[in-house]
Amino acid sequence: MRKLTQLVLLATVLVASPAFADMKIAVLNYQMALLESDAAKKYAVDAEKKFGPQLTKLKSLESSAKGIQDRLVSGGDKMAQPERERLELEFKQKARDFQFQSKELNEAKAVADREMLKQLKPKLDQAVEEVIKKGGFDLVFERGAVIDVKPQYDV
Repeated sequence: MRKLTQLVLLATVLVASPAFADMKIAVLNYQMALLESDAAKKYAVDAEKKFGPQLTKLKSLESSAKGIQDRLVSGGDKMAQPERERLELEFKQKARDFQFQSKELNEAKAVADREMLKQLKPKLDQAVEEVIKKGGFDLVFERGAVIDVKPQYDV
């Protein structure tokens, strides 16, 4: 059965080869096209301005929590019980704040990313269509579906 399948596959390839010889084939990296667009680069700069202060706040909170943790690890056994408990409580509070603020930032960034993608996708689709028409391509593959491609086929 396996030999028969291989034989049928080989015959199909041999018969189809002349048909594919005249086709213009291209491979498109849609994600790269999106990320390299001017609009996406502008969005990245705007997002950095918009979310930068929150990110700075998170880094500060992380650094503060790390400092408390270091104090507890290095001198926790030498500290008085009330001082150690206070630091442990403060560390736990900072860790909770960090998790909450990090989650909030990630959600806000995801919403902004989806909104940007919703605005850019139609423009990118139109640009891709123009490239396909200008190039006269008969078959266009997404880069993620291709294992290897020669540079002349990569648009």
